[in-house]
Amino acid sequence: MNQASDQARPTPRAGIMDIEAYVPGKSTAPAGVAKVHKLSSNENPLGPSPKAIEAARDVAAKLDIYPDGTARRLREAIAEVHGLNPANIVCSNGSDEILGLLAQTYLAPGDEAVITEHAFMVYKIYIQSAGAVPVSVQETNERADVDAILAAVTPRTRIIFLANPNNPTGTYLPFQEVRRLHAGLPRNVLLVLDGAYAEYVRRNDYEAGVELVAGAENVVMTRTFSKLGLGGARIGWMYAPMHIIDAINRVRGPFNVNATAIEAGIAAIRDRAHVERSVAHNETWLSWVSEELTKLGLRVTPSVGNFVLIHFPEDKKHSAAAADDYLSARGYILRRVSGYGFPNALRMSVGTEEANRGVVAALTTFLKS
Repeated sequence: MNQASDQARPTPRAGIMDIEAYVPGKSTAPAGVAKVHKLSSNENPLGPSPKAIEAARDVAAKLDIYPDGTARRLREAIAEVHGLNPANIVCSNGSDEILGLLAQTYLAPGDEAVITEHAFMVYKIYIQSAGAVPVSVQETNERADVDAILAAVTPRTRIIFLANPNNPTGTYLPFQEVRRLHAGLPRNVLLVLDGAYAEYVRRNDYEAGVELVAGAENVVMTRTFSKLGLGGARIGWMYAPMHIIDAINRVRGPFNVNATAIEAGIAAIRDRAHVERSVAHNETWLSWVSEELTKLGLRVTPSVGNFVLIHFPEDKKHSAAAADDYLSARGYILRRVSGYGFPNALRMSVGTEEANRGVVAALTTFLKS
């Protein structure tokens, strides 16, 4: 584009058009498929809490009223369940919003932020949006490598984004490794612990980050309601030191969590029975799916989330792309993860019993073809 045409219309600032847009998992099957099992977005196969549905319905007659801009009652419910001070919590339109606000607030053009090679793609997008430089470091056995992250830190580093567990691999760092990472960082570098899948982890050496945040000035923990049944409501939150809470509250939207989401979120987080059912279902079927797929000769990255990363053979006939087409034609929608550095793998959310058994049966036939 020449200079004259550049001046003929508004143009994004330098770097914006270099950002690769986020592409969510597909949700539809080819025409003619009778029943669709969406296993591409790590949603809760048990659906939302019935109490959350009821609470959302009760808001319908009051949609003319602005929500509480501080989401005070939602913050209090989160604090009650997790044993936190509500003053150290900010709620958001999904945890994605918080991640973006952190990048906007703590990154300037030319700064660096460190991510791991198979990290959630949104980190890179927000880093670039702030005009900063994403620094990707290699993982070891598809797991974050603390030494590699520390080696990537320079005087220009301002943020470390660490998903724990990670998406799309499902791997995690034991908390002692997270502590070792934090201990090796300069005090002016912010460690962002993204615990989107924390509820599903059942490991004695895992901790989402509450204790570390409570004792440090440069650590925050982000969480979401999405993976336990409220993906459509878009509710996220952050637990952080007060100086970070103060900064984020200055830049977030004044009513960034809508009234329906606030009420649904309050009901959902207090419905511990539904949370426990969701976690128990996942624990049962995560193990089953992983074992059954392994029996088929497929490599499955060990996962502690509510999904598995399935690696396919190198031959074109049985590649991930071929498997994706085969499954989609039968109503099983998985997630292609080429953009995450896995061109020959699919990510499968743990679904209902029907969906889980159906995928395994379909892949059994596919691999024999």
